Amino acid sequence: MPELPEVEVVRAGLAPAVVGATVSSVSVLDERALTRHPAGAADFAAQLEGAGIVAAARRGKFLWMPLTGAERALTAHLGMSGQLLLRAPDAPAERHERIRLGIEHPRHGSLAVVFADQRTFGSLAVDDLVADGEDLIPTQVRHIARDAMDPHFDDEAFVVAVRRRASAIKRILLDQTLISGVGNIYADESLWAARIHPETQGRMLSARAVRRLLGEVRLVLDKALAEGGTSFDAQYVNVNGQAGYFAHSLNAYGRTGQACPRCGGPIRRDAFMNRSSHYCPRCQRRR
Repeated sequence: MPELPEVEVVRAGLAPAVVGATVSSVSVLDERALTRHPAGAADFAAQLEGAGIVAAARRGKFLWMPLTGAERALTAHLGMSGQLLLRAPDAPAERHERIRLGIEHPRHGSLAVVFADQRTFGSLAVDDLVADGEDLIPTQVRHIARDAMDPHFDDEAFVVAVRRRASAIKRILLDQTLISGVGNIYADESLWAARIHPETQGRMLSARAVRRLLGEVRLVLDKALAEGGTSFDAQYVNVNGQAGYFAHSLNAYGRTGQACPRCGGPIRRDAFMNRSSHYCPRCQRRR
């Protein structure tokens, strides 16, 4: 599933093309792409056609584009394989294309924003915006915590919350109601960098250790952003269809049996929550 860096790469790529644009047409080719918009395709199109886009925002793995005229936004969750692509207005249909928006921009002219999704777990929706502190966020995002790259993220509240929990620290990192945007890849990489075993209970960590881990989360996410995210196949791409290359910088994730870049010991893979954890048993000793 795309994590914070992959979604942020998409948001940053969309922003110059969509902010200030007006939606001129909406084509829903597959209503499975509207599972988060229960009113259906006709209502989705009616709310978008003629609306202007004023921003491109993100929290965790959600991104949204606030619209003019009302406190509402075009909201997107990419699911497992969703893509938002910028194309010429007359470009042929993408493989697995589900929705196409025609937009008119005062500088860039006519463009198409295409939502393609192979596994159909992603969705678009027009959602109301509600206040969250100084921000306006879609109602579907209210349960999502701020991410570690958010300037309003509360470090000390995070430290306290982690140290109150008996859950494994990796499970805590994946809890989107506590810290958003971190998935399996970046949890493994951050724990490797902080030398913390993924099964260590949160309450066993010192405040200093949690702060060090949070710092490593930020470093890992920042590096992944700089390298365009992590792409293992053609599903994780930016708005131009280009893959990121952070996969070449991974130290633990997906490197089962290979030498740890730090100590030379073999990277181990264990089953974890219907997925896997990758870590170095020598560097990341379990307390």
